Amino acid sequence: MSIGFGIFLFAVGAILSFAVTATVEGVDLVMVGYILMIAGGVTTVIGLILMARRRSATQETTVDPASGERTTRRTTTDPVE
Repeated sequence: MSIGFGIFLFAVGAILSFAVTATVEGVDLVMVGYILMIAGGVTTVIGLILMARRRSATQETTVDPASGERTTRRTTTDPVE
């Protein structure tokens, strides 16, 4: 969700910075657009980092001493839980 919201913020900021020609007294729409673009970029990067952390997996290979059979166990960790 944060990746989509970051892209949305970036798009709204780009529209305000480059496409809107209206003026509002006391508000610099170009600067507001730049701020939204930076916030969108930061939000997207944080979302990507959190998504990468969430999908970490480990693999453990052991050998059964009785039969000599090799077993592989893969576990996925989810730090959110």
